[in-house]
Amino acid sequence: MLKYRNISFIGAGSMAEAMISGLINKAGISPERITAANHSNVERRSELINKYDIQAVSFNELSLKNTDVIILAVKPKQAEEVLQQLKPNLQDHHIILSVLAGISTPFIEEIIGKQLPVIRVMPNTSSMIGESITGISAGEYVKNEDLDLAQELSKAIGKVKIISEKQMDVFTGIAGSGPAYFYYLLEHMEDVAVENGLDREMARDIAAQTLYGASKMVMESDDSPAELRKRVTSPNGTTAAGLDALDENGGGKAIEAAVENAAKRSKTLRKEFEKVPVL
Repeated sequence: MLKYRNISFIGAGSMAEAMISGLINKAGISPERITAANHSNVERRSELINKYDIQAVSFNELSLKNTDVIILAVKPKQAEEVLQQLKPNLQDHHIILSVLAGISTPFIEEIIGKQLPVIRVMPNTSSMIGESITGISAGEYVKNEDLDLAQELSKAIGKVKIISEKQMDVFTGIAGSGPAYFYYLLEHMEDVAVENGLDREMARDIAAQTLYGASKMVMESDDSPAELRKRVTSPNGTTAAGLDALDENGGGKAIEAAVENAAKRSKTLRKEFEKVPVL
């Protein structure tokens, strides 16, 4: 079904590109069915055309007549302006997917003033290689077939979890921002390895494979991360020494704070751009 839909991205940034790459390279969607639009960055549009062979136009040149799925991928602060510009061109057959952090489906529904299906979609940049974890939550006018379409699109770039609107902030803190936390961890592991005599490229491979293997163990095991950690931690061994250092330096609290701070920022984005109280 998805292969025969025309998709227009409103926004041409890194998240839009990650999704475009996943849809073409993993889902086999024809590039001619994908259009990306931005306001004035001609160089960026040319880059996407050359890289993916899609259509890319200025926002003012975009026609939604033959579009089935509209994916909102602009910055949250641009949400209201863009929605107001889209509003006159929205038609009954359109399905709106929003990847705007902190912007709720009721806000979008109120701005467009039409009973169209609006679905929040929160992928992460791993969608570029088909390994995203994407959270989706449905607005008031979403039918089962609309949700099925959103799931199908999201599965083209990775795994999918259906969540409620109120859970989207913490999901953003974990999955939307999460890749950066792991890159940060790998960055520091790589640096300390180099300081202790390993080649940087080798250090990167070692750290990345270790993280990949540990993640795969969690996904393929019935045991919890805590149980897996205990299993590989011998009393007074090297792993115990490393974990002690993490505890002494606030490693666990830092991870919790990162997720909570990102989730809080998602909530404050709603306050800033929707002008509604943060719950």
